[in-house]
Amino acid sequence: MSELFSTLTISSHGMRAQGERMRVVAENLANADTAPETPGQDPYIRQVISFKNVMDRELGHKVVKVNDVEKVKENQFVNKYMPDHPASDQNGYVKMPNVNTLIEMMDMRESQRSYEANLGMFEQSRDMLLRTVDVLR
Repeated sequence: MSELFSTLTISSHGMRAQGERMRVVAENLANADTAPETPGQDPYIRQVISFKNVMDRELGHKVVKVNDVEKVKENQFVNKYMPDHPASDQNGYVKMPNVNTLIEMMDMRESQRSYEANLGMFEQSRDMLLRTVDVLR
């Protein structure tokens, strides 16, 4: 019986981690076209999330947790020609965020599928638990 409860806990940790991942991706997508306000200012910087396995002593199993949310500075900003924008340089270019919407959408889809897999496992464990209770009545 305790194995069913630990399965519920492990699945809920997975759903929580994937929910946080979806939040970070949604923030990236929301700021994909956000330009800076003044010339020379950096635009929004893409964020990525990393996970780690943590031993849950009470549970006796490893669970997934968010390790860190980091800004990715390795990709260059995209220069976009917008001479009327207040943040444009002397040549009329504005630095735009290093967010690729295609990559973000694929990351969102992968996160969604992982969340759904954890949710399916959670529901199956709950159903087994309810059936066990019904048999014991």
